[in-house]
Amino acid sequence: QEQLVESGGGLVQAGGSLRLSCVASGLIFATATMGWYRQAPGKQREMVAVITSGEAATYADFVKGRVTISRDNAKNTVYLQMNSLKAEDTAVYYCNFKGYDSSGFRAKNYWGQGTQVTVSS
Repeated sequence: QEQLVESGGGLVQAGGSLRLSCVASGLIFATATMGWYRQAPGKQREMVAVITSGEAATYADFVKGRVTISRDNAKNTVYLQMNSLKAEDTAVYYCNFKGYDSSGFRAKNYWGQGTQVTVSS
């Protein structure tokens, strides 16, 4: 079964930290580009961070220096370590998979169900 399952969201005070996790199943993880996106109420979904299969990372300007994306191919998991959180980081955070399904032939652009991050000021 193809799925992405996020966890680690929650309520945190401004200045605090959270680590989000996303576990992929039914998909070829090691060669995929994985990303974290977020969507705040009334706003469009936006990229937070992306990591390639070669572990090259790209970050949105608004999180640079505060966020680290990483991956563990042995666990089919991508992480987002978020530090120095701000109220404006409040959003639903989504995991994204761009790669191939378990057949290795069908390209997939897959989203998780999202995890809520709420930062209180």
